[in-house]
Order: sequence, then C-alpha cells, then structure tokens
Amino acid sequence: MKTLLKNARLKKGLLVKDVAISSKIDQALVSKFEHGARKPTKEQLLKLSQVLDLEYNTLIVAWLKEKFLYEIGDSRLGLDALKLAEEELRYKISTIKKSISKSLQSILEEIDQLQLELNSLRSLDSYKVAQALDLEYTFESNRIEGNTLTLRETDLVINEGLTVSGKSMREHLEAINHTEAIGYVKELVKKKMSLNENTLLGIHQLILRSIHPEDAGKYRNVQVMIQGSVHLPPQPYLVRKQMEDFFIWYESKKESLHPVLLAAEMHERLVTIHPFIDGNGRTSRLVMNLILLQHGYVIANIKGDYNTRMQYYKALEGVQVGKNKEPFLAFTAKAERDSLKRYLKILSP
Repeated sequence: MKTLLKNARLKKGLLVKDVAISSKIDQALVSKFEHGARKPTKEQLLKLSQVLDLEYNTLIVAWLKEKFLYEIGDSRLGLDALKLAEEELRYKISTIKKSISKSLQSILEEIDQLQLELNSLRSLDSYKVAQALDLEYTFESNRIEGNTLTLRETDLVINEGLTVSGKSMREHLEAINHTEAIGYVKELVKKKMSLNENTLLGIHQLILRSIHPEDAGKYRNVQVMIQGSVHLPPQPYLVRKQMEDFFIWYESKKESLHPVLLAAEMHERLVTIHPFIDGNGRTSRLVMNLILLQHGYVIANIKGDYNTRMQYYKALEGVQVGKNKEPFLAFTAKAERDSLKRYLKILSP
C-alpha cells in the first residue's frame, strides 16, 4: 500500500506537504504511511483516495491484505484460517444478496428492462424534454418541503424570471437554487466525478445559497429535530464522524449493490444523519439522483402530493425507527420505475 500511495502522489506531482494540506492529515503521518511505518485508518484512506485520485476499493484491498498478513505472520495455520474466513465471507455475501424480497427483486428487473428500452430511444431525447422533467422534479421536491409554488409558477420563476405575487422570497429562491443544483449534478455526471464530501457540500451550497448563506455547504453545529418525526438526528459533535462513515460505506458498496438500491440507501442514510441545518431532504434526493444518473437511469421524481409524501415519510421512519429497510427501498424503486415509464412514454414514437 505504501507504494500505491507514493506512486499516486508522484504521478500527480504533489509533495507530501500538499497531500497533508488537501487531506487534512498531519504531514508526519502521511510520510509514515508512505514508508510503511504507520497504517492509515479507513477514514484517512478515504481522504487519501480523493486527494490522490485512487479508487478507494483498491486502497482498502491493499490495506486489508496487509492487516491479514500482520495478524497471521508466517504461521502455518494462516492459510487454513484464510480459507475458513473466505468460506464465511462468501456465505455472508450470498445472504446479503438474498435479503431483498422477491417483489423488490421483480421491480429491479423491470427497471433494468425499462432502462434498456430507454437506451434504444436516447437519440430521440431532447433538451426541451429534459428541461420540462427537471422543472417537474424541482416543483415536486420543493413541494415535499412545503413550498407552495404551483408547477406553472415554478416555471415562471425559473424560466421567465418573474416574481409571483403572494409567494415568499424564500419560495422563489428554493425554485431557482434547486434548478441550479440539478444542473450541477448533471455536470458532475458529465465529467464522471465521484460522489464525495466536496461534491455533496457543493450540492448543499447551491440548495441554501441566498437562503442561509452562512450555513450553505457546511455541516451543522447545533442540534436539529425533524418536524413530525420521532427520529432524533445525531448530536452535532457526532455528525462529522457519521459522515465519514457515510462515505466509507458508499465506497465499499458502490460496485456491489444494484444502483437503485445504492441510491435509496444513500438517500436514507443522509437524511437520517441530517448533517445540515436545513435543506437535508432536497440534498438527499439530489444525491440519490446523482447516483441514478451516473448509472444511466433517470431522475426518480418523488411526488409532493399529500398521500405520496406521507408514504415517503412513513417509509423513511420505518428505517430510522423500525430498522426495516425494505419499504423504503421498494418506495424508491417504484419512484424510479414510474419515472422511467413516463420518460419512455414521452420519447416513444
């Protein structure tokens, strides 16, 4: 692993000091990592992977290999122990794959079939169609959070630059900001940029810009409550650690989980941590859709009408309080399926 780190640093033309500053890891520690004198933590590995443009999974595999070898040493029993560990790991992985219900698996298969159909029609896609669907997404996502602009009013604010009488300045800004955040997410997809702390904070900065400028793109330092929910988000001093775990979990699962399940999980995990003073719901849904777009799916537009909103909140609370993920995973999968069907209906000749 030390060779991986050093070669990546040299390839980017960075000094140890540069890596330390960008990763916020002590310079002496970075040097020790490169010389094999110290082993980084998982949190430090994540930061190093981002600074050095290394795949986190590549680093974690090298890290785990060295941990195994350190523990086993040159013991003759080491290979026997590794064989047993491999058997147990394979069993655990197979159990995880079987953990989703047949009904959810059926929805995922339907989604993948719809995606194939959509791919054959991509040449018929147009900027106008995408713009109209993005407008609907902004309207619905803001409506979930209590914004009272109608779809037509949202269009007038975003595309005509008009001010709607009787609506607050915040509601106008929410429409404008969310539209710009969608544009930022699509730019991330176009540039093949990964989801990491910087991109997450960039999304949130756009969501709260000019609304709470002092809190935009920053983790909260006060306790918050979720109105109407019995779930209590973590204390502010726990937020940064939980966010580090959030990104570590993402890196460890992004190659193995079905993209729709991955997107749903990241959505739920982020909104459960509630790392921001405001804008958590919109940001979480944008993160979900960033992952979906990265994998060639379409934006999953969760509706903001009362019945759908109540289903959404109930499914979220089922995970947060009841520790039952299936309803939320199914809810998200159905939203993606419905969005794919709508897209296909628009593009079909």
